[in-house]
Amino acid sequence: MKRAVRPVVFAVAVGLAALTGGALVAPADSALGRLGSAIGLGASPAAAALPLGAVGGGTIAPMLEQVTPAVVNISVLSQAPQAENPLLRDPFFRRFFNLPDQMPQSRPQVSAGSGVIVDARNGYVVTNNHVVENAQEIAVTLKDRRRLRAKLIGRDAATDIALLQIKAEGLTALPLGDSDRSQVGDFVVAIGNPFGLGQTVTSGIVSALGRSGLKIEGYEDFIQTDASINPGNSGGALVNFQGELIGINTAIIGPAGGSVGIGFAVPVSIVRSVMEQLREYGEVRRGRLGVAIQDLTPDLAESMSLKGDEGALIAKIERGSPADSGGLRSGDVVIAVDGRPIRSATDFRNRIGLLRVGTPVQLTVMREGGQKSVTVRTAR
Repeated sequence: MKRAVRPVVFAVAVGLAALTGGALVAPADSALGRLGSAIGLGASPAAAALPLGAVGGGTIAPMLEQVTPAVVNISVLSQAPQAENPLLRDPFFRRFFNLPDQMPQSRPQVSAGSGVIVDARNGYVVTNNHVVENAQEIAVTLKDRRRLRAKLIGRDAATDIALLQIKAEGLTALPLGDSDRSQVGDFVVAIGNPFGLGQTVTSGIVSALGRSGLKIEGYEDFIQTDASINPGNSGGALVNFQGELIGINTAIIGPAGGSVGIGFAVPVSIVRSVMEQLREYGEVRRGRLGVAIQDLTPDLAESMSLKGDEGALIAKIERGSPADSGGLRSGDVVIAVDGRPIRSATDFRNRIGLLRVGTPVQLTVMREGGQKSVTVRTAR
């Protein structure tokens, strides 16, 4: 069976429901308001994901009471793409069949996703880029049912992160955790708006860290979890048992479009970096070093007399680049960036690609059997 990796969004048309891997979608006349009347969903029993006694008293309700007001539902008004026959572009074809010169206008549609309030004072809400892409209007619904118009501050397709802003009193923000400290086996909860049902909490564990190669975005360093993530959960929160945000739920592997226990979240270490730049510039201004890199394979490590195969091998350096002027050499193996270990070439690319232009970065490299520290300043 072919693996399907998709953003977590759900589509509903009038009289027909279909999973499209995106958001809850329905035709709309004008404004954001009605998402349709009822969605028929079959219900089936589910086993508890957490063992009794995993936390004090066998419940995480007190933690969720503090956390859930920071997770919001997002409705987006956009234009539905129209399937177009290339023959319709031919004026002779159109004249022969007496077709109008103007193509029919695309239908408005409403899609639903999730978001997380990360700054209560300024009303900043983080969500996925694919939730608000091509949005004409964006509305946010809080847990207390207040409905607010949202402003798009900026979005970054490469990390699938977007930043919105709302104006309201009494907002609750979710504190940001340290996703770099997450471990496989940590208990987590996913909070979002699956299938447009409204705020829903599911639980599970961290299944894997540093997932990449899924071809979802440009910068991939996903937290994998078996907490149920379904269409509509896009942009929602992945929270640890300390009530801290450690990821933004983004995608699932689901052959049938639903959860099979393999979901992916953008770690908060990436979210924080992107959010800060979106807030300041409205875009992400990525730095570069001017190097070509590749994974350090076991064979390469053996030929270079290195222990282990973690790190990023510098295969080539661009002349006149920051790496060149900073003293890096071809054949250097980067094992840490600013003191944090580097697992692979993808890991190194993610670390550097999320730094601002002009940021000094300290690289720990293996060279000729010894370690060397090199400081390089990123450039545009």
